[in-house]
Amino acid sequence: MPPIVTSSSRRPVRLLAAVVVAVLVALNAYRMTVVPQPWPRMALDWALIAACCGALYWRRRRPVPVALAVLLCAAVYYPANPYDSPLPVIAFAVALHTVAAEGRLTAAVALAVPAMLAVGYGELAPGPGGGRHVDDAAMVLLTGWLFGVIAAGHAQRNRQAYLRAVEQRAVAAEREKEVRARQSAVEERLRIARELHDVIGHSLSLINVQSGAALHRHTRHPGETEGLVAALEAVRAGSRDALRELRATLGVLRQADEEAAPTAPAAGLEGVGALVERARAAGLDARLVTEGRPGRPVPPQVGLAAYRIVQESLTNTVRHSGARCAVVTVRHEEDAVRVLVEDDGHGAPREAGAEGAGGPGGSTPGSGVAGMTERARALGGTLTAGNVRGEGGTGGVRGYRVEARLPLGEPAR
Repeated sequence: MPPIVTSSSRRPVRLLAAVVVAVLVALNAYRMTVVPQPWPRMALDWALIAACCGALYWRRRRPVPVALAVLLCAAVYYPANPYDSPLPVIAFAVALHTVAAEGRLTAAVALAVPAMLAVGYGELAPGPGGGRHVDDAAMVLLTGWLFGVIAAGHAQRNRQAYLRAVEQRAVAAEREKEVRARQSAVEERLRIARELHDVIGHSLSLINVQSGAALHRHTRHPGETEGLVAALEAVRAGSRDALRELRATLGVLRQADEEAAPTAPAAGLEGVGALVERARAAGLDARLVTEGRPGRPVPPQVGLAAYRIVQESLTNTVRHSGARCAVVTVRHEEDAVRVLVEDDGHGAPREAGAEGAGGPGGSTPGSGVAGMTERARALGGTLTAGNVRGEGGTGGVRGYRVEARLPLGEPAR
Protein backbone atom coordinates (compact mmCIF):
# COMPACT_ATOMS: atom_id res chain seq x y z
CA MET A 1 0.00 0.00 0.00
CA PRO A 2 1.45 3.46 -0.91
CA PRO A 3 2.57 5.66 2.00
CA ILE A 4 0.03 8.14 3.35
CA VAL A 5 1.18 11.75 3.58
CA THR A 6 0.65 13.19 7.06
CA SER A 7 1.03 16.66 8.52
CA SER A 8 4.31 15.69 10.20
CA SER A 9 5.80 14.66 6.84
CA ARG A 10 4.85 18.06 5.34
CA ARG A 11 6.68 20.12 7.95
CA PRO A 12 10.08 20.05 6.18
CA VAL A 13 8.42 21.20 2.94
CA ARG A 14 6.64 24.06 4.70
CA LEU A 15 9.84 25.09 6.48
CA LEU A 16 11.77 25.14 3.19
CA ALA A 17 9.03 27.21 1.54
CA ALA A 18 9.12 29.71 4.41
CA VAL A 19 12.93 30.06 4.08
CA VAL A 20 12.68 30.62 0.30
CA VAL A 21 9.97 33.27 0.74
CA ALA A 22 12.03 35.04 3.40
CA VAL A 23 15.10 35.11 1.13
CA LEU A 24 13.09 36.46 -1.81
CA VAL A 25 11.50 39.16 0.35
CA ALA A 26 14.93 40.18 1.60
CA LEU A 27 16.30 40.39 -1.95
CA ASN A 28 13.27 42.38 -3.04
CA ALA A 29 13.72 44.83 -0.18
CA TYR A 30 17.42 45.20 -1.02
CA ARG A 31 16.68 45.95 -4.67
CA MET A 32 14.04 48.49 -3.71
CA THR A 33 16.61 50.36 -1.63
CA VAL A 34 19.14 50.31 -4.47
CA VAL A 35 16.71 51.69 -7.09
CA PRO A 36 15.34 54.99 -5.73
CA GLN A 37 11.61 55.64 -6.22
CA PRO A 38 8.95 57.75 -4.55
CA TRP A 39 7.46 56.49 -1.31
CA PRO A 40 3.89 56.25 -2.66
CA ARG A 41 5.02 53.96 -5.50
CA MET A 42 7.14 51.91 -3.10
CA ALA A 43 4.14 51.49 -0.81
CA LEU A 44 2.00 50.42 -3.79
CA ASP A 45 4.61 47.85 -4.82
CA TRP A 46 4.77 46.36 -1.34
CA ALA A 47 0.98 46.33 -1.13
CA LEU A 48 0.74 44.44 -4.42
CA ILE A 49 3.40 41.91 -3.31
CA ALA A 50 1.61 41.45 0.03
CA ALA A 51 -1.69 40.95 -1.79
CA CYS A 52 -0.15 38.32 -4.12
CA CYS A 53 1.42 36.35 -1.28
CA GLY A 54 -1.41 36.85 1.23
CA ALA A 55 -4.10 35.66 -1.17
CA LEU A 56 -2.44 32.23 -1.23
CA TYR A 57 -3.80 31.63 2.28
CA TRP A 58 -7.27 31.02 0.78
CA ARG A 59 -6.05 29.03 -2.23
CA ARG A 60 -7.52 25.71 -0.91
CA ARG A 61 -10.97 27.16 -0.34
CA ARG A 62 -11.21 29.34 -3.47
CA PRO A 63 -8.49 28.16 -5.86
CA VAL A 64 -9.75 29.83 -9.07
CA PRO A 65 -10.63 33.27 -7.57
CA VAL A 66 -7.29 33.35 -5.71
CA ALA A 67 -5.35 32.56 -8.90
CA LEU A 68 -7.29 35.25 -10.79
CA ALA A 69 -6.59 37.80 -8.01
CA VAL A 70 -2.87 36.98 -8.05
CA LEU A 71 -2.81 37.35 -11.85
CA LEU A 72 -4.46 40.79 -11.66
CA CYS A 73 -2.03 41.96 -8.97
CA ALA A 74 0.90 40.79 -11.09
CA ALA A 75 -0.57 42.54 -14.15
CA VAL A 76 -0.64 45.81 -12.18
CA TYR A 77 2.72 45.31 -10.48
CA TYR A 78 5.08 44.58 -13.41
CA PRO A 79 4.18 47.45 -15.79
CA ALA A 80 4.36 50.01 -12.98
CA ASN A 81 7.58 48.75 -11.39
CA PRO A 82 11.05 49.73 -12.64
CA TYR A 83 12.43 46.29 -11.80
CA ASP A 84 11.00 42.81 -11.86
CA SER A 85 10.49 41.01 -8.54
CA PRO A 86 10.04 37.21 -8.75
CA LEU A 87 7.50 37.09 -5.92
CA PRO A 88 4.32 37.76 -8.00
CA VAL A 89 5.37 35.14 -10.59
CA ILE A 90 6.08 32.58 -7.87
CA ALA A 91 2.75 33.36 -6.19
CA PHE A 92 0.95 32.94 -9.52
CA ALA A 93 2.72 29.59 -10.12
CA VAL A 94 1.69 28.35 -6.66
CA ALA A 95 -1.90 29.42 -7.34
CA LEU A 96 -1.92 27.58 -10.70
CA HIS A 97 -0.53 24.44 -9.04
CA THR A 98 -3.31 24.56 -6.46
CA VAL A 99 -5.99 25.06 -9.12
CA ALA A 100 -4.73 22.00 -11.04
CA ALA A 101 -4.36 19.96 -7.83
CA GLU A 102 -7.98 20.72 -6.91
CA GLY A 103 -9.21 19.25 -10.20
CA ARG A 104 -9.65 22.52 -12.16
CA LEU A 105 -7.24 21.71 -14.98
CA THR A 106 -9.19 23.66 -17.59
CA ALA A 107 -9.31 26.74 -15.38
CA ALA A 108 -5.55 26.52 -14.72
CA VAL A 109 -4.78 26.37 -18.45
CA ALA A 110 -7.28 29.19 -19.13
CA LEU A 111 -5.41 31.40 -16.64
CA ALA A 112 -1.89 30.46 -17.79
CA VAL A 113 -2.49 31.08 -21.51
CA PRO A 114 -3.69 34.74 -21.15
CA ALA A 115 -0.85 35.41 -18.71
CA MET A 116 1.78 34.27 -21.21
CA LEU A 117 0.06 36.13 -24.06
CA ALA A 118 0.09 39.31 -21.96
CA VAL A 119 3.79 38.86 -21.16
CA GLY A 120 4.58 38.30 -24.84
CA TYR A 121 2.55 41.32 -25.90
CA GLY A 122 4.22 43.50 -23.27
CA GLU A 123 7.66 42.46 -24.43
CA LEU A 124 7.06 42.73 -28.19
CA ALA A 125 4.83 45.81 -28.33
CA PRO A 126 6.65 49.20 -28.45
CA GLY A 127 6.49 50.93 -25.12
CA PRO A 128 7.47 54.28 -23.69
CA GLY A 129 10.51 52.90 -21.89
CA GLY A 130 11.79 50.88 -24.86
CA GLY A 131 13.83 47.69 -24.60
CA ARG A 132 12.83 44.22 -23.47
CA HIS A 133 12.89 42.80 -19.98
CA VAL A 134 12.49 39.11 -20.97
CA ASP A 135 14.34 37.59 -23.92
CA ASP A 136 13.07 34.74 -26.09
CA ALA A 137 14.81 31.98 -24.11
CA ALA A 138 13.39 33.30 -20.86
CA MET A 139 9.93 33.42 -22.42
CA VAL A 140 10.18 29.77 -23.44
CA LEU A 141 11.47 28.80 -19.98
CA LEU A 142 8.73 30.76 -18.24
CA THR A 143 6.04 29.14 -20.41
CA GLY A 144 7.42 25.66 -19.79
CA TRP A 145 7.73 26.38 -16.09
CA LEU A 146 4.11 27.52 -15.70
CA PHE A 147 2.69 24.58 -17.66
CA GLY A 148 5.04 22.21 -15.81
CA VAL A 149 3.62 23.51 -12.53
CA ILE A 150 0.11 22.84 -13.85
CA ALA A 151 1.11 19.31 -14.91
CA ALA A 152 2.64 18.67 -11.48
CA GLY A 153 -0.59 19.77 -9.79
CA HIS A 154 -2.65 17.51 -12.03
CA ALA A 155 -0.31 14.58 -11.32
CA GLN A 156 -0.59 15.25 -7.60
CA ARG A 157 -4.38 15.11 -7.84
CA ASN A 158 -4.23 11.80 -9.73
CA ARG A 159 -1.91 10.37 -7.10
CA GLN A 160 -4.21 11.45 -4.28
CA ALA A 161 -7.17 9.90 -6.08
CA TYR A 162 -5.16 6.69 -6.53
CA LEU A 163 -4.24 6.62 -2.84
CA ARG A 164 -7.87 7.13 -1.85
CA ALA A 165 -8.97 4.36 -4.21
CA VAL A 166 -6.32 2.02 -2.80
CA GLU A 167 -7.40 2.82 0.75
CA GLN A 168 -11.07 2.25 -0.11
CA ARG A 169 -10.24 -1.07 -1.78
CA ALA A 170 -8.25 -2.12 1.28
CA VAL A 171 -11.14 -1.21 3.59
CA ALA A 172 -13.62 -3.00 1.31
CA ALA A 173 -11.39 -6.08 1.15
CA GLU A 174 -11.09 -6.11 4.95
CA ARG A 175 -14.87 -5.82 5.32
CA GLU A 176 -15.43 -8.58 2.78
CA LYS A 177 -12.94 -10.75 4.62
CA GLU A 178 -14.79 -10.19 7.89
CA VAL A 179 -18.15 -10.92 6.24
CA ARG A 180 -16.81 -14.15 4.75
CA ALA A 181 -15.30 -15.15 8.08
CA ARG A 182 -18.63 -14.56 9.85
CA GLN A 183 -20.50 -16.43 7.13
CA SER A 184 -18.09 -19.36 7.36
CA ALA A 185 -18.47 -19.40 11.14
CA VAL A 186 -22.27 -19.42 10.85
CA GLU A 187 -22.20 -22.22 8.29
CA GLU A 188 -19.82 -24.24 10.46
CA ARG A 189 -22.02 -23.79 13.52
CA LEU A 190 -25.05 -24.91 11.52
CA ARG A 191 -23.17 -27.95 10.26
CA ILE A 192 -22.02 -28.86 13.77
CA ALA A 193 -25.55 -28.39 15.14
CA ARG A 194 -26.95 -30.63 12.40
CA GLU A 195 -24.37 -33.32 13.07
CA LEU A 196 -24.96 -33.26 16.82
CA HIS A 197 -28.72 -33.38 16.29
CA ASP A 198 -28.42 -36.37 13.99
CA VAL A 199 -26.03 -38.19 16.32
CA ILE A 200 -27.79 -37.54 19.62
CA GLY A 201 -31.41 -37.17 18.53
CA HIS A 202 -31.67 -40.55 16.88
CA SER A 203 -30.09 -42.55 19.69
CA LEU A 204 -31.84 -40.69 22.51
CA SER A 205 -35.19 -41.05 20.75
CA LEU A 206 -34.76 -44.82 20.51
CA ILE A 207 -33.60 -44.98 24.13
CA ASN A 208 -36.65 -42.99 25.20
CA VAL A 209 -39.02 -45.27 23.30
CA GLN A 210 -37.38 -48.45 24.57
CA SER A 211 -37.33 -47.21 28.17
CA GLY A 212 -40.99 -46.22 27.97
CA ALA A 213 -41.95 -49.60 26.50
CA ALA A 214 -39.99 -51.44 29.19
CA LEU A 215 -41.63 -49.45 32.00
CA HIS A 216 -45.06 -50.04 30.50
CA ARG A 217 -44.41 -53.80 30.19
CA HIS A 218 -43.05 -53.97 33.73
CA THR A 219 -46.11 -52.13 35.07
CA ARG A 220 -48.51 -54.52 33.39
CA HIS A 221 -46.49 -57.69 34.12
CA PRO A 222 -44.28 -57.06 37.16
CA GLY A 223 -43.07 -60.63 37.35
CA GLU A 224 -41.78 -60.90 33.79
CA THR A 225 -38.15 -59.91 33.29
CA GLU A 226 -37.44 -61.30 29.85
CA GLY A 227 -38.81 -58.31 27.96
CA LEU A 228 -37.33 -55.91 30.50
CA VAL A 229 -33.83 -57.34 30.09
CA ALA A 230 -34.08 -57.18 26.29
CA ALA A 231 -35.19 -53.56 26.44
CA LEU A 232 -32.34 -52.67 28.79
CA GLU A 233 -29.88 -54.39 26.49
CA ALA A 234 -31.19 -52.34 23.59
CA VAL A 235 -30.89 -49.16 25.69
CA ARG A 236 -27.32 -50.01 26.59
CA ALA A 237 -26.40 -50.71 22.95
CA GLY A 238 -28.06 -47.52 21.77
CA SER A 239 -26.38 -45.37 24.42
CA ARG A 240 -23.01 -46.96 23.62
CA ASP A 241 -23.40 -46.17 19.94
CA ALA A 242 -24.53 -42.62 20.74
CA LEU A 243 -21.51 -42.03 22.96
CA ARG A 244 -19.17 -43.41 20.30
CA GLU A 245 -20.56 -41.14 17.59
CA LEU A 246 -20.58 -38.16 19.96
CA ARG A 247 -16.93 -38.73 20.86
CA ALA A 248 -16.06 -38.94 17.17
CA THR A 249 -17.85 -35.66 16.43
CA LEU A 250 -16.33 -33.84 19.39
CA GLY A 251 -12.90 -35.26 18.50
CA VAL A 252 -13.10 -33.56 15.12
CA LEU A 253 -14.01 -30.26 16.80
CA ARG A 254 -11.16 -30.51 19.32
CA GLN A 255 -8.59 -31.48 16.73
CA ALA A 256 -5.82 -28.89 16.32
CA ASP A 257 -4.16 -28.06 13.04
CA GLU A 258 -0.92 -29.75 13.98
CA GLU A 259 -2.58 -32.96 15.15
CA ALA A 260 -3.02 -35.98 12.93
CA ALA A 261 -6.28 -36.32 11.04
CA PRO A 262 -8.80 -38.87 12.36
CA THR A 263 -8.47 -42.29 10.80
CA ALA A 264 -11.90 -43.70 11.72
CA PRO A 265 -14.17 -43.87 8.66
CA ALA A 266 -17.28 -41.70 8.59
CA ALA A 267 -20.72 -43.27 8.69
CA GLY A 268 -22.01 -44.38 5.30
CA LEU A 269 -24.33 -46.76 3.51
CA GLU A 270 -22.82 -49.73 5.30
CA GLY A 271 -24.24 -48.35 8.56
CA VAL A 272 -27.85 -48.19 7.34
CA GLY A 273 -28.38 -51.82 8.40
CA ALA A 274 -27.38 -50.95 11.96
CA LEU A 275 -29.92 -48.10 11.96
CA VAL A 276 -32.65 -50.53 10.87
CA GLU A 277 -31.64 -52.95 13.64
CA ARG A 278 -31.88 -50.20 16.25
CA ALA A 279 -35.34 -49.25 15.01
CA ARG A 280 -36.37 -52.93 15.16
CA ALA A 281 -35.06 -53.13 18.73
CA ALA A 282 -37.28 -50.13 19.58
CA GLY A 283 -40.36 -52.14 18.59
CA LEU A 284 -40.70 -51.04 14.98
CA ASP A 285 -41.02 -53.73 12.33
CA ALA A 286 -38.25 -52.26 10.14
CA ARG A 287 -36.51 -53.92 7.23
CA LEU A 288 -33.89 -52.93 4.68
CA VAL A 289 -34.16 -53.48 0.92
CA THR A 290 -31.14 -52.97 -1.31
CA GLU A 291 -31.64 -52.76 -5.07
CA GLY A 292 -28.99 -52.72 -7.77
CA ARG A 293 -25.24 -52.49 -7.49
CA PRO A 294 -23.14 -49.35 -7.45
CA GLY A 295 -21.60 -48.66 -10.85
CA ARG A 296 -18.65 -46.96 -9.15
CA PRO A 297 -17.56 -46.29 -5.56
CA VAL A 298 -19.91 -44.13 -3.53
CA PRO A 299 -18.18 -40.91 -2.34
CA PRO A 300 -17.95 -40.60 1.47
CA GLN A 301 -20.03 -37.42 1.54
CA VAL A 302 -22.84 -39.14 -0.38
CA GLY A 303 -22.76 -42.15 1.95
CA LEU A 304 -22.81 -39.90 5.02
CA ALA A 305 -25.76 -37.88 3.66
CA ALA A 306 -27.73 -41.08 2.92
CA TYR A 307 -26.94 -42.41 6.40
CA ARG A 308 -28.11 -39.18 8.09
CA ILE A 309 -31.30 -39.03 6.00
CA VAL A 310 -32.23 -42.60 6.95
CA GLN A 311 -31.32 -41.89 10.57
CA GLU A 312 -33.51 -38.77 10.74
CA SER A 313 -36.40 -40.49 8.96
CA LEU A 314 -36.40 -43.50 11.27
CA THR A 315 -36.13 -41.22 14.30
CA ASN A 316 -39.22 -39.30 13.22
CA THR A 317 -41.03 -42.54 12.48
CA VAL A 318 -40.32 -43.97 15.94
CA ARG A 319 -41.10 -40.75 17.81
CA HIS A 320 -44.05 -39.23 15.99
CA SER A 321 -45.72 -41.45 13.39
CA GLY A 322 -47.18 -44.25 15.50
CA ALA A 323 -46.19 -46.65 12.74
CA ARG A 324 -45.92 -50.40 13.16
CA CYS A 325 -43.60 -51.11 10.24
CA ALA A 326 -41.17 -49.21 8.06
CA VAL A 327 -39.24 -50.08 4.91
CA VAL A 328 -35.87 -48.56 4.02
CA THR A 329 -34.94 -48.94 0.36
CA VAL A 330 -31.47 -48.14 -0.96
CA ARG A 331 -31.39 -48.18 -4.74
CA HIS A 332 -28.07 -47.89 -6.60
CA GLU A 333 -28.36 -46.19 -9.97
CA GLU A 334 -25.72 -45.52 -12.57
CA ASP A 335 -25.00 -41.97 -11.46
CA ALA A 336 -26.84 -41.63 -8.15
CA VAL A 337 -28.00 -43.29 -4.95
CA ARG A 338 -31.72 -43.18 -4.20
CA VAL A 339 -32.92 -43.58 -0.60
CA LEU A 340 -36.57 -44.25 0.24
CA VAL A 341 -38.05 -44.54 3.75
CA GLU A 342 -41.75 -45.44 4.05
CA ASP A 343 -43.91 -46.20 7.09
CA ASP A 344 -47.58 -46.97 7.76
CA GLY A 345 -48.13 -44.36 10.43
CA HIS A 346 -50.63 -41.51 10.61
CA GLY A 347 -48.26 -39.17 8.74
CA ALA A 348 -47.70 -35.48 9.30
CA PRO A 349 -50.52 -33.20 10.49
CA ARG A 350 -49.89 -31.11 7.38
CA GLU A 351 -48.14 -31.81 4.11
CA ALA A 352 -44.38 -31.18 4.24
CA GLY A 353 -42.65 -30.91 0.91
CA ALA A 354 -39.01 -30.50 0.20
CA GLU A 355 -39.25 -27.02 1.68
CA GLY A 356 -41.17 -28.14 4.77
CA ALA A 357 -40.08 -27.18 8.22
CA GLY A 358 -40.41 -30.57 9.80
CA GLY A 359 -41.25 -34.22 9.37
CA PRO A 360 -43.89 -36.26 11.10
CA GLY A 361 -45.14 -34.52 14.15
CA GLY A 362 -43.70 -31.22 12.99
CA SER A 363 -40.08 -31.32 14.11
CA THR A 364 -38.24 -28.07 14.53
CA PRO A 365 -37.02 -26.10 11.49
CA GLY A 366 -33.56 -27.07 10.34
CA SER A 367 -33.60 -30.40 12.17
CA GLY A 368 -36.33 -32.26 10.28
CA VAL A 369 -37.14 -32.30 6.59
CA ALA A 370 -35.40 -28.94 6.15
CA GLY A 371 -32.13 -30.35 7.49
CA MET A 372 -32.37 -33.43 5.26
CA THR A 373 -33.21 -31.26 2.25
CA GLU A 374 -30.17 -29.11 2.97
CA ARG A 375 -27.96 -32.17 3.00
CA ALA A 376 -29.32 -33.36 -0.35
CA ARG A 377 -29.02 -29.94 -1.95
CA ALA A 378 -25.45 -29.54 -0.78
CA LEU A 379 -24.58 -32.53 -2.97
CA GLY A 380 -26.69 -31.37 -5.92
CA GLY A 381 -29.51 -33.79 -5.13
CA THR A 382 -33.19 -33.53 -4.27
CA LEU A 383 -35.42 -34.65 -1.42
CA THR A 384 -39.19 -34.93 -1.20
CA ALA A 385 -41.25 -35.80 1.84
CA GLY A 386 -44.97 -36.07 2.46
CA ASN A 387 -47.94 -38.14 3.45
CA VAL A 388 -48.91 -41.22 1.45
CA ARG A 389 -52.55 -41.06 0.37
CA GLY A 390 -54.96 -43.86 -0.31
CA GLU A 391 -56.31 -44.94 -3.65
CA GLY A 392 -57.21 -42.00 -5.84
CA GLY A 393 -55.98 -39.59 -3.23
CA THR A 394 -59.21 -39.83 -1.19
CA GLY A 395 -58.54 -42.83 0.99
CA GLY A 396 -56.95 -40.86 3.80
CA VAL A 397 -53.37 -40.92 5.02
CA ARG A 398 -51.72 -44.33 4.81
CA GLY A 399 -48.24 -43.40 5.98
CA TYR A 400 -45.31 -41.11 5.39
CA ARG A 401 -42.57 -41.22 2.74
CA VAL A 402 -39.14 -39.61 2.47
CA GLU A 403 -37.32 -40.00 -0.84
CA ALA A 404 -33.90 -38.57 -1.67
CA ARG A 405 -31.75 -38.75 -4.77
CA LEU A 406 -28.04 -38.15 -4.21
CA PRO A 407 -25.85 -37.87 -7.35
CA LEU A 408 -22.44 -39.49 -7.26
CA GLY A 409 -20.75 -36.60 -9.04
CA GLU A 410 -18.41 -36.73 -11.99
CA PRO A 411 -16.66 -40.11 -12.51
CA ALA A 412 -12.95 -40.19 -11.75
CA ARG A 413 -10.73 -40.19 -14.81
